[in-house]
Amino acid sequence: MTKRTYTCGLDAAIAVMGGKWKGLILFSLGEGPLRFGELRRTVAGISERMLILQLREMEHSGLVHREVHHQVPPKVEYSLTDFGHSLNAAMAPLGEWGEENLERIAAIP
Repeated sequence: MTKRTYTCGLDAAIAVMGGKWKGLILFSLGEGPLRFGELRRTVAGISERMLILQLREMEHSGLVHREVHHQVPPKVEYSLTDFGHSLNAAMAPLGEWGEENLERIAAIP
């Protein structure tokens, strides 16, 4: 497998963030660790399958930590790594921009 080369830092960041759901998952986990069911309720509209896929990708890229508590019933918690927190902080200004321009963005045909 060949390593991908990036044209700039934004290209690299988008490669890690890619897609609609990762930003929402990142934002939800910014408040602290969540169990799978809590995360699914927090990220409105995401299917169980898509949440599983996104969490796996985020874990693989080092954004999310998955902790399994060996108990009955099994308990799994997801939390942001330092890498994930740093990306969340970088995304905050973009979220603020979106909030400030929500009406204008919604009006785009």
